Amino acid sequence: MLTLITGTSRGIGRAVAEKFLACGHTVAGIDVLPPTIMHPAYTHYTADVLTDDLPDIGDVDILINNAGVQNTGHDIDINLKATMRVTEKYAFHDGIKSVLFIASASASTGAEFPEYAASKGGVVAYMKNTALRLAAYGATSNSLSPGGVYTELNDHVINTPELWAQIMDETPLRKWASPEEIAEWAYFVTVTNKSMTAQDILIDNGEAARSNFVW
Repeated sequence: MLTLITGTSRGIGRAVAEKFLACGHTVAGIDVLPPTIMHPAYTHYTADVLTDDLPDIGDVDILINNAGVQNTGHDIDINLKATMRVTEKYAFHDGIKSVLFIASASASTGAEFPEYAASKGGVVAYMKNTALRLAAYGATSNSLSPGGVYTELNDHVINTPELWAQIMDETPLRKWASPEEIAEWAYFVTVTNKSMTAQDILIDNGEAARSNFVW
């Protein structure tokens, strides 16, 4: 089974690729960065999903849109427009089984940087549009919306004790998710799941449920 994942050189994308490889999938990765995975069943394509020619990979069984940026001034272009570009090229064909989008908790809460939140909200809306069109192929389309994840992108707050304490005060389970945990969700939603489609799954350790009730 061929799984295509964008943004595989670090963070969530790399963890997802390693999970699928461990489960016996053939994996193709697209990233603007050089490869960091060395595995006989992994093929890396160094490309910018927004501006470069997308590689001809063949029929993809599972597509996972993970590539993204945060607060760069190009968030809508890369997180939303490039994701749409990738999906339109690889998803719509006989044999497609599942498409997954890595969105963000900010898609529903509106928190974080304005353009980032808007881009991820757009990803969730586009996921639902994709689900309607993929139904004709018997395929599912869903998204994961992680809250905080232990990745290099978040080192600034993870390694600043004052900021980390504030974040934990807003997180009922007092932890973040690991990239490997998100990878487990990605595998379940795209491989195990056969009936859920057009749904966004919030994985934020309870942060969105925090009411801060004071009496």
